[in-house]
Amino acid sequence: MVDKAQIQLWLNQYSHPLLPSDWADHCSRISASENGVHLVLPFACGELKDTLIAWAARDGVTLDVEIAVQPLQAATGQLLPKVKNIIAVSSGKGGVGKSATAANLAFALKQFGATVGLLDADIYGPSLPTMLGSHGQHPETLDGKLMQPVMCHGIATNSIGYLIDDADAAIWRGPMASKALQQLLKETAWPDLDYLVIDLPPGTGDIQLTLAQQIPVTSAVVVTTPQDLALADVRKGVAMFEKVGVPVSGIVENMSYHQCSQCGHEETIFGCGGAAKLAQEAGLTLLAQLPLHIQIREHLDAGLPTVMADPHGDIAQRYCQMAERIVVAMYWNIGKAALPIFMQPV
Repeated sequence: MVDKAQIQLWLNQYSHPLLPSDWADHCSRISASENGVHLVLPFACGELKDTLIAWAARDGVTLDVEIAVQPLQAATGQLLPKVKNIIAVSSGKGGVGKSATAANLAFALKQFGATVGLLDADIYGPSLPTMLGSHGQHPETLDGKLMQPVMCHGIATNSIGYLIDDADAAIWRGPMASKALQQLLKETAWPDLDYLVIDLPPGTGDIQLTLAQQIPVTSAVVVTTPQDLALADVRKGVAMFEKVGVPVSGIVENMSYHQCSQCGHEETIFGCGGAAKLAQEAGLTLLAQLPLHIQIREHLDAGLPTVMADPHGDIAQRYCQMAERIVVAMYWNIGKAALPIFMQPV
């Protein structure tokens, strides 16, 4: 392999469900030396990176893969100059595990080597401080203007839960809640971030519209459960994002099945196939099917999401696969809009 074109031709022989057939042609930072091939991927990834390195090794090539996340919307830099990409995690209704999904998504991306922030935008029911073990902490203000994010296991976070007393209720009308969201987002001194994950409140109200219309969201992820009641609300959530021009990376089906902690038996207590059918109807990707498992609840109650508490476990790996599919889909379907939709439902 002498020049870049030859290297790209060779790399395109590597086939993966998350990559189009000519994926290497779109990677501009490729070089070769006596020590092997150096490749820079513009999105965070884990399993994809590992299998790519292993594939190259079978050809006797040492492949060095560097992650340098690319910002996908220029407008993001105008409002939040240190944030490259914003991922909004939403749901049509409450109780579907949206916050747990958002927290584990953030920590999965961190595990890939990305710099990550997590904003709890659920003004009326903030839960991330408890899930992250940061309950009772408060953001400091060093310059009298911007809040310093609360660091949780290497992730920069902020939440209305840090700012109000546990016994107080945020009895605010829509405009006040929307203003609170804008303050949390804009008046936090976010560090340099590859991804800022925003945990939205359920539904399609003022807060969601404020985020979608005034903040340059790179992509949205919609969380649901398999039963028909939840899926009906998902359709509304997807329609809202479409109307305000926010791309949707796909659908995450949470509580897809119950997995017994004693014998491992799986039972679809909320039904099955609903999210896959909805994704197909909407032309979206089913990003993950996550279990209803006692371990997820135990880890979050202890203040440590599953991806951090049991990083090599099966459930953590499912979250990591979900995170990888989300950011890879973001890059190819937003950063390279001319490419066809290639990802298949899991």
